[in-house]
Amino acid sequence: MPKINIREFKAHFSAFIDRVAAGETIVIAKRNEAVAELRPAERRRTARILGSAVAGVVVPDSFFEPLPDDLLAVFGAEDPR
Repeated sequence: MPKINIREFKAHFSAFIDRVAAGETIVIAKRNEAVAELRPAERRRTARILGSAVAGVVVPDSFFEPLPDDLLAVFGAEDPR
């Protein structure tokens, strides 16, 4: 775990952030005394639940009725009845 003085940290901030993002922990020091520790944030994984994005969606019964012939013709389909 490297110890970096504030002046160096400020001068190369982006590079140190990239190192932390890659998993490294860095100790920030003031006059060679550790004052802070910069480490990667915990990434919380949320479980995905199938169908949760459509909760509350209601499909009317008319959705399952056959399409009118003129609309079927637009798509070049024939009525399967």
